[in-house]
Amino acid sequence: MKVPRSKHFSPHRSKLEALVNVVLMGGVVSALSYYSRLHGRLGVTRHAIALAPGQRLPRPLKIAFASDFHAGPPTHAGIFNDLFASIAAEQPDVLLMGGDYVSGPAANVAVLCPALAACRPPLGKFAVLGNHDLSTDDGEICRRFEAAGVQMLVNRAQALAAPFGKVAICGMDDPWTGEPDGAATFAGAADADVRVLLMHAPDGLLALAGQRYDVAFAGHTHGGQIALRDGTPLVLPAGPLSRPYHYGRFPVAGNGELIVSRGVGCSRIPVRINADPELVICTMQ
Repeated sequence: MKVPRSKHFSPHRSKLEALVNVVLMGGVVSALSYYSRLHGRLGVTRHAIALAPGQRLPRPLKIAFASDFHAGPPTHAGIFNDLFASIAAEQPDVLLMGGDYVSGPAANVAVLCPALAACRPPLGKFAVLGNHDLSTDDGEICRRFEAAGVQMLVNRAQALAAPFGKVAICGMDDPWTGEPDGAATFAGAADADVRVLLMHAPDGLLALAGQRYDVAFAGHTHGGQIALRDGTPLVLPAGPLSRPYHYGRFPVAGNGELIVSRGVGCSRIPVRINADPELVICTMQ
């Protein structure tokens, strides 16, 4: 396996993932969890973004955002079938994906690729990498996704096709395990009227280097994955912004709004409580 790009990778992590696989019986436990609804029930969360008069688009742009798949022993593949069925029903213009596609080896991403290849929103599919992806062979994940028609954005921007040529998707590398570069991320969006920031964790905001966006999408937090009935998470990942921005839609001082998703899969343990998986649908005009 290629040496992981994660700044925080340790050989102990690989041993831990192997132990998790044994404990979860190679996915048997996650199957029981999924069919007993302990994975949660996937839903669709909707947002509308009203752009400034000078930025108005020719028609509403419908964005689908999904994050934190965690393909591997903690997540049963049935939840991915639910996700892609929801995407097909929603018929978005573009699909954005926010990282953490696997738990464990990069080869686990293969379970996502047939449905991902069959998913063909007219304006394309774009993805960034998460901390779990960078702790394995992220190059293999990128190759498999690109073969499925996904454009991988690592500190770069890509303009959408007509009639949304003035909209740029700006994808940033993971803030803690990668090498985020705000200036590089937005360099290709200099002529864009509308900038959509795609990142794995809310903490990517710390690497903006003064760049502006109109709406940002992130995951990473899982909404806590296990939360109280009012949605208060019991455990959150480290990071100064992953805690206050753990789930929902937030105004960001001096910038556009941030939408943080609970994601799709399960990390470590195949259980979600009061933090159901979701597909985010955001309409901009």
